[in-house]
Amino acid sequence: MKALYPTLLFLLFSCTAMTRPLIVAHRGASAEAPGNTIPAFELAWGQSADAIEGDFHLSQDSEIVCIHDRDTKRIAEQKLVVKDSNFEALRALQFRKDFSKGHADLRIPSFAEVAQTVPKDGKFYIEIKSGLKMLPHLEKALKRSNLRKEQIVLISFETKVIEAAKKADPDMKAVWLTSLKKTRKGQFEPSAAEVIRQLKELNADGVSVKAISELTKSYIQTIKAAGFEFHVWTVNTPEHAKQLAGYGVNSITTDYPGRILEAVKPGD
Repeated sequence: MKALYPTLLFLLFSCTAMTRPLIVAHRGASAEAPGNTIPAFELAWGQSADAIEGDFHLSQDSEIVCIHDRDTKRIAEQKLVVKDSNFEALRALQFRKDFSKGHADLRIPSFAEVAQTVPKDGKFYIEIKSGLKMLPHLEKALKRSNLRKEQIVLISFETKVIEAAKKADPDMKAVWLTSLKKTRKGQFEPSAAEVIRQLKELNADGVSVKAISELTKSYIQTIKAAGFEFHVWTVNTPEHAKQLAGYGVNSITTDYPGRILEAVKPGD
């Protein structure tokens, strides 16, 4: 029996290691480099992030571009509305100095450029910002990339987008984004039951919520017990990350992937 102890301990450690949450770099390592830019994504991979998350809009000429807002006012010297601008014009924009964080020659990247940063063992969380009209273009872009289906996680606040994505390809992972709050009566909105009902209607793989301080293990485990994944964003303190890891979340999205990965390592 004693001879089995090392093997049992190894298996226990291995299971623990495998069940730690994935660390997802929010717009890349966006606390240390401009979010949604190639330097931010490359820095995230350099910090051993399990995944990157990026925001994507469709340009006037149907190019999928990596940018959070509907327009460029916050990041560039000139304001352009993405859906009304072609990719060439968006690409030519100069970034604002207060956004570029000292990085020179930044450009708004295309989906293809971001996808090329993803290593063979990395995952790519794709937030769809342009609604249903982006889906056919995204399908083509994914086929042109070297990414495997198991590397992709589609995310959106729009229920119609998640539903349509799962209808088009039931094997493609799609996670519904939603806000979460706790009322004065101490109840969560939406309730765990409401989330489960919505996920079933959408055929979604899981839900991702903002990691409010009131979030409980019971809420998370109720949704996971129904067969769905539970993801959280945006967690930037090691203490909060450790707490959520203990609650059993599937992934933690953060602006500090290196810091948070260190915090949730098994045995720490």
